[in-house]
Amino acid sequence: MTNIVLFGKPGAGKGTQAEFLKEKYKLTHISTGDVFRFNLKNDTELGKQARVYMDAGDLVPDELTTKMLIDEVNKHPDTNGILFDGYPRTISQAEALDAFLETIGSKVAATIALEADDEILIQRLLERGKTSGRIDDQDEEKIRNRYQEYNEKTAPLMEYYQGQGKFRAVNGIGSIAEITQRVSNVIDNL
Repeated sequence: MTNIVLFGKPGAGKGTQAEFLKEKYKLTHISTGDVFRFNLKNDTELGKQARVYMDAGDLVPDELTTKMLIDEVNKHPDTNGILFDGYPRTISQAEALDAFLETIGSKVAATIALEADDEILIQRLLERGKTSGRIDDQDEEKIRNRYQEYNEKTAPLMEYYQGQGKFRAVNGIGSIAEITQRVSNVIDNL
């Protein structure tokens, strides 16, 4: 299995790149947001547990988030690999992911960070917000807060994966095709 963790600030193009990569490499794309929405919408046991925290305005604990992701991974036993989008977000999640993958004889092959200047990304999100209907893409202050949270939480993750020799930064500015080629070059050289 070739398991890839895709990093990037909101607007960096993770979702767009994930669509191309999952087709090209026959990977299973697992988005934390999609997994949460599925569990909440279908009122699964894990969704019920998550709702308690969310309704209280609290973050869902790492352990519960990890259980949801493991459940999702287990639904795809015959995959060529997983493309993780939005997970892990903390060191404890990364450690839990490594421990889980080891139990199934696998590992994270690489973490790929789509890097771009904040000001360019903010303009992308504000543009996307005009058509997407996403409230969080329509307010520059909220976008900047999301970036601050991203910087605080992912900086330690980058160091974690750098320590394992698995961190790869990719320039996230350019055409979709150019960025896809840069990411593909990383994957092809694993």
